[in-house]
Amino acid sequence: MLHISDAQRRVRLASRHGLVRRFDTIEAAVRGMTVLHATEAATVHLSLWARVAGVTVADIERTLYDERSVVKQLAMRRTLFVFPRDLLPAALGSAARRVAMQQRGRLAKDLAASGITTPEKWIDEVASAVLELLADGTTRTMSEMREQVPELGHMRPSGPGELPVGPVVMAMLSAEGRVLRGVNAGHWRLNKPAWTSAEHWLGQRPTALEESEGYAELIHRWLGTFGPGTEADIVWWLGATKTAVRRALATVEAVEVSLDGGGTGWVLPDDVQDERPEPWAALLPSLDPTVMGWKERDFYLDPADKPYLFDSNGNAGNTAWWDGRIVGCWLQDAEDPAAPVRLVIHDNVGNQARKALEAEAERLTTWLDGVRITNVYASPQMRGLRLP
Repeated sequence: MLHISDAQRRVRLASRHGLVRRFDTIEAAVRGMTVLHATEAATVHLSLWARVAGVTVADIERTLYDERSVVKQLAMRRTLFVFPRDLLPAALGSAARRVAMQQRGRLAKDLAASGITTPEKWIDEVASAVLELLADGTTRTMSEMREQVPELGHMRPSGPGELPVGPVVMAMLSAEGRVLRGVNAGHWRLNKPAWTSAEHWLGQRPTALEESEGYAELIHRWLGTFGPGTEADIVWWLGATKTAVRRALATVEAVEVSLDGGGTGWVLPDDVQDERPEPWAALLPSLDPTVMGWKERDFYLDPADKPYLFDSNGNAGNTAWWDGRIVGCWLQDAEDPAAPVRLVIHDNVGNQARKALEAEAERLTTWLDGVRITNVYASPQMRGLRLP
């Protein structure tokens, strides 16, 4: 069995993730990464800044909202991603379909608890009203839709209080591939979607692949970007079952490899080794796809740093990378109105690493041009805790 060391995995990460040799276009970067995380709106822009030379906010907005060659779609783990359009059918037939079913079940349960006696009928009627409203091609925010479909404001139990059902209805319809997030109604760093129908935004509603075919395509793309990965990595990333993952691995004829520490990983049958690049530096945003690509992260992360760089659910904050490993984080100076990027990194990284990372911080400061990013997923270190 072929062995792939942690050092070799870090080489693959650098060469395949656009962190040394940048991608030529935004679409190529999204395709190269399989998908981009989009839970935080700013993550999309900052992930692309790190991977596409010379990219501007206007370039990203044009690709997302005018050309629409990449699309925001709710899918794996009930998470919002940016997909290349040709990958939508695979997601809609597999990971997104699973999420849609979960959202419908959750909504029906909440509606019953709120006093709705026929929750499934209620869901279908409200979904039909939303789709009819969006059929004219006009994008609408949630508040605008509630004016025409007041049922979206119906309150459901949530913990000790109540929340409106509207976000759950739209999450369900999104996962079903019937609606999409159109233009962003706010600043690019904020997630304020205006909703539209899939038919209007894409020209036609994508036809979902059969479930096993969809999972196979997603895993094929994932292995090309992140392989080798363990079964646990893939199950976690997809939010799928072990049965679905094992079936898909067999379909794509994935090859077993041994990993440092005695684990077993998987690669594509035509996988090749990558040449080691020169030492490199990168600043990546919260929930960046590189940081969030694997569940088992020890090959690029000192386990002692994890409590400082990830929250209790495994979500990553901003990270600073040197030569294939995370060495700290970055944040913006809260006291300076110009919001310059500052580094919080290990003292022992060395002068070469420190200078390279400082150059990246200066480059990012220039690109942000005073825009201050607000992070929902701020890591403990970003909130002031120091690395050990």
